[in-house]
Amino acid sequence: MSTPTPLPMTRAELRARGWDEVDVILISGDAYVDHASFAAALIGRALESAGFRVAILAQPDWRSVDAFRSLGRPRLCFGVTAGNMDSMLNHYTANRRPRSDDAYSPDGAAGHRPDRATNVYAQRCREAFRGVPVIAGGVEASLRRVAHYDYWSDMVRPSILVSSKADLVVFGMGERAIVEICNRLRDGESPRELRDIRGTAYLLGKNDALPAFAERMRAEGTPDPSASSDDGPDAATVELPSFETVRDDKCAFSIATRWIHRETNPFNARRLVQRHGERLVVQNPPSLPLDTEQMDALYDAAFTRARHPSYGERRIPAEDMIANSVTIMRGCFGGCSFCSITTHQGRVIQSRSQESVIKEVDAVAADERFSGVVSDLGGPTANMYKMRCTSPDTEAKCRRLSCVHPSICKHLGTDHAPTIDLLKAARERPGIRHVHVASGVRMDLAERSPEYLAEMAAHHVSGHLKVAPEHVSERVLKVMKKPEQASFERFAEAFGKASEAAGKEQYLVPYFIAGHPGSDLDAMIELAEFLKGAGYKPRQVQDFVPAPMDLATSIFHTGLDPHTLQPTPVARKLRDRKQQRALMQFFKPENWFEVHDALVKAKRRDLIGHGPQCLIRPEPPKQALAARAAKRSGELDRYVHEEDALGPRASRGKAGSRGSSGPRGHAGAHGTTSPRPKKASRRRGGPRR
Repeated sequence: MSTPTPLPMTRAELRARGWDEVDVILISGDAYVDHASFAAALIGRALESAGFRVAILAQPDWRSVDAFRSLGRPRLCFGVTAGNMDSMLNHYTANRRPRSDDAYSPDGAAGHRPDRATNVYAQRCREAFRGVPVIAGGVEASLRRVAHYDYWSDMVRPSILVSSKADLVVFGMGERAIVEICNRLRDGESPRELRDIRGTAYLLGKNDALPAFAERMRAEGTPDPSASSDDGPDAATVELPSFETVRDDKCAFSIATRWIHRETNPFNARRLVQRHGERLVVQNPPSLPLDTEQMDALYDAAFTRARHPSYGERRIPAEDMIANSVTIMRGCFGGCSFCSITTHQGRVIQSRSQESVIKEVDAVAADERFSGVVSDLGGPTANMYKMRCTSPDTEAKCRRLSCVHPSICKHLGTDHAPTIDLLKAARERPGIRHVHVASGVRMDLAERSPEYLAEMAAHHVSGHLKVAPEHVSERVLKVMKKPEQASFERFAEAFGKASEAAGKEQYLVPYFIAGHPGSDLDAMIELAEFLKGAGYKPRQVQDFVPAPMDLATSIFHTGLDPHTLQPTPVARKLRDRKQQRALMQFFKPENWFEVHDALVKAKRRDLIGHGPQCLIRPEPPKQALAARAAKRSGELDRYVHEEDALGPRASRGKAGSRGSSGPRGHAGAHGTTSPRPKKASRRRGGPRR
């Protein structure tokens, strides 16, 4: 059996393969790691398996067109992705401050990709070789395929089809769509003839007619969507409020969000259209889920499971995190309002066979660098492996956004036996000392299977098990679409007993979110009281970041629940978000002032004192005073340096103010600084964060 080789990244590698040209060039904002956890590698291997010549252009220098010509003109198309993360989320924190590192770049260094990378890469591709189709995909394009709220510019932006000018956007997990696109391009079809492909979106011009799509659905044997629709017989297409309408009307934005999420079941989803001026964005129904045989073929490809040799000794942090992990499934039916997994991967669980997974476990064990520990055997959720709706007729009609909220659907198969069998088989393979489960466990499912908990506690937890209750306030949990607090408490008790029975001292590591829509000071104080009572001291706090297209993002932007249009509390101001974050770490001395101000504001002085129920003492500790002094010193130093840079006559409004509470500008597409666009009106005064 030949040793796998990575996909080529240079002209020399093309010549070594005897190629004078390639069919597809995949451009990625990530460094190239030939592992199935990296999108470019997965798509590249899928195309290679379909008979195409594929090259990778990883993190090209976007400041000129030269890098985009380095591999020559692709015969069929460019495939463009920002990488495994939205480039803005990759670049900026929840406070909109630049990140100092990038897990998907060599040596973890930031600055290897531009802001809004999909747009920039697509533009450079067109400059490099005019007439070559540009196909955009990946999570950044997927979640921006229609008009969306963009947190980093605090505005509603048009579809990425408008800004990138891509011929097609592939949304969701795009292997099936991109292979069909390339097959049909090879057969001589033009991009305009590819508008009937599932899992794609495109932009119609002013004089273009909306093409038919129902014929393809009938040919696939897909049920007529009108059978599961309450909105009349026009099943083929749903028209969303226009870009201009959702930009200016928050209620319309909420309604559009509701429709987008209703039309996500691939078995009954209708086509969506949205006017952008005189043009029309068209989103076809999602791709049908892959079956087990197709999943096996995808993940059984000959990956090297390592970074490209051109990186030499430079480490890529994300590679280290996934080097000894194995993906067993994709998708999530949880439907949490703050999570993009369901939106991007779909809610239908697509699982590999046990044989395919074990084959990869053996490959991991055969690596000379392997330490004997499989770091993770999981997916988006560790215990949804092979779980599906048990009623095909119901699944074909269902429009629920979650199979487990507000309660677990009676049609959902929740048998953990396939997961237990897989874990047992994996840990018994030669060369395997331990198989850990590092993916999050869905607690409301796990508590249904004492056998699964016993298996996990005895063999697959390395002292700590990650779980994600996210909050304790029932009101906030309802907005999040998470199980009630009692579910976490039952799970914690059951896991403790299972660990005790296994003779192990093990702990839960619960994750909570600060600043989520629906959460106000009262809710965060309730969470802080719970953490104190339970003895939890979170080392890290997850701040809510509004990712495009998520339900919670719609609430953050509009202040309205998209399903009921009822007002929902939202912490928009930086001060409010900082207080919520500090309340989750009330025990840290440097947070004393924020916690104190929050408790006074909420009229909860009963939690300030020396009693056992109190969160903080009445007087600030020395560390808090020192932290405040250091902060003030830093702000003064920054002001002095800005004064020197801008000059004493620079326009500032009031002394020490730049006239805006938000960032002055952002890095433009080519590394230049461009002013932040102004909105026609801003009810809450100035950009947030």
